[in-house]
Amino acid sequence: MLTLNLTTTPFSPATSSNSKSNHQSPTIPSSLLNPIRLRHAIQHRKPFPKLSTTTTATINGFSPIFRTPQHHSRLLLTAFSKNPSASSAEGEESQSQSNDSTKKRRQLAVVFGLWYFQNIVFNIYNKKALNVFPFPWLLASFQLFVGSIWMLLLWSLKLQPRPKISKPFILALLGPALFHTIGHISACVSFSKVAVSFTHVIKSSEPVFSVVFSSFLGDKYPLSVWLSILPIVLGCSLAAVTEVSFNLQGLWGALISNVGFVLRNIYSKKSLQSFKEVNGLNLYGWISIISLIYLFPVAVFVEGSQWIQGYHNAVQAVGKPTTFYIWVLLSGVFYHLYNQSSYQALDEISPLTFSVGNTMKRVVVIVSTILVFRNPVRPLNALGSAIAILGTFLYSQANSASKKKKEGGEIEEEKKS
Repeated sequence: MLTLNLTTTPFSPATSSNSKSNHQSPTIPSSLLNPIRLRHAIQHRKPFPKLSTTTTATINGFSPIFRTPQHHSRLLLTAFSKNPSASSAEGEESQSQSNDSTKKRRQLAVVFGLWYFQNIVFNIYNKKALNVFPFPWLLASFQLFVGSIWMLLLWSLKLQPRPKISKPFILALLGPALFHTIGHISACVSFSKVAVSFTHVIKSSEPVFSVVFSSFLGDKYPLSVWLSILPIVLGCSLAAVTEVSFNLQGLWGALISNVGFVLRNIYSKKSLQSFKEVNGLNLYGWISIISLIYLFPVAVFVEGSQWIQGYHNAVQAVGKPTTFYIWVLLSGVFYHLYNQSSYQALDEISPLTFSVGNTMKRVVVIVSTILVFRNPVRPLNALGSAIAILGTFLYSQANSASKKKKEGGEIEEEKKS
């Protein structure tokens, strides 16, 4: 073991007053600051150059320690002893996080794309089927039937985790399923009476009913939320007055559909608080099954006597029975698929993002159905539709800001307590 001790007079303020050189800051020769020369000196146990300051230094093997006021040499040796793999590991972790974020964005883009595409397909083939077979109660029942069979297959094949069923769970679902049934059949009645675009414009007024009903039940909303629903009311009114295919039954069907779905959402929050372990898709699956049980007997009572004659008229109008079958089947399959995609999207994103996405979905569906069915649109009707959609977007922003402010206030109260 080679040991080199360099000892000089210790630096102190008392001695520095007698020598002008001692007033200068300690320095290290440039040869020592050269990393290559420093490493070479350590490896070959060569003596270090003399320091120009009063320093005590000891070199023991490969672990020299310098004691200077600024510890320059210690920093140099730390740089050499630091594990070079640490920065590499940090870089790999950062790259992994970036890849995960990119992957998640791509998955969400796929889910949103499927949600929009499936909704467009459903609206087109649902309207085609209703144009030749104007029996919305049977068609709505068939769509719930397809969704029920779909979910039973997913559970049987273990492609979707089967929820644990209990009597309290079924009882808790009875209310939301009833309101879901009302919302679904009312929308189908509206689709059968007016243009798809008009139904969706009226259905964009759902936030108005949500604010009104929630306020009656005790919820409080700031002024910004109330102001945001005014454009919705104005836009829907203008669109209704100028709608070419206006029909009172179609208008009431869309409005009642809004009431049904709003009450479903409100009732679900209260009755399903104890079943948060059930994910959105399984919850929707059981709602579809119970809704089918509600709806089909009523459909038989309302329309059952006309179905056979209506079927023959539909086949005669289309020309081929298989074409009619395909339209009805696609309306059922894509009705369930677009709802499934919406629940999957809601599980992955914030309610605000979902609300904005739902608003844009209506725009896409309205434009697509206008292009497919070539419905005449008056300028004022287009303006009213645009105002209503804009109001829906403003409502989602105002409602989100209100919730964040409320949550922030609750956190502050908890801290104070």
